[in-house]
Amino acid sequence: MGQITVISGAERRRPWTDEQKLALIEAAFAPGAKVAQVAAQADIRPSQIYRWRRDLLVPQSTVPVVVTGQSSGPDSSSVLVIEVQGATVRVMANAPGSFVTAVLRALRR
Repeated sequence: MGQITVISGAERRRPWTDEQKLALIEAAFAPGAKVAQVAAQADIRPSQIYRWRRDLLVPQSTVPVVVTGQSSGPDSSSVLVIEVQGATVRVMANAPGSFVTAVLRALRR
């Protein structure tokens, strides 16, 4: 008869080091390997390996931004002039950071 382990409470989540995650990713995507088999051997779901691969190996996309100057707006407040991917964006210097981030992310698409 096999052994059954019941894990309950906060300790049911196993901590994995980045080295362990990378080793499983390499094993799962080695020639001839199957992600489902590697995941089963590690007692995790295949989706966990895909998530680790995305989080650890896929670089976060960044958009190069160059601030080319600062000029005065019509109401004499500072305006930042940002050139990104061929577009020029003029943003009031007191604009909320979340707004500027949203505009730059929209340009990335």
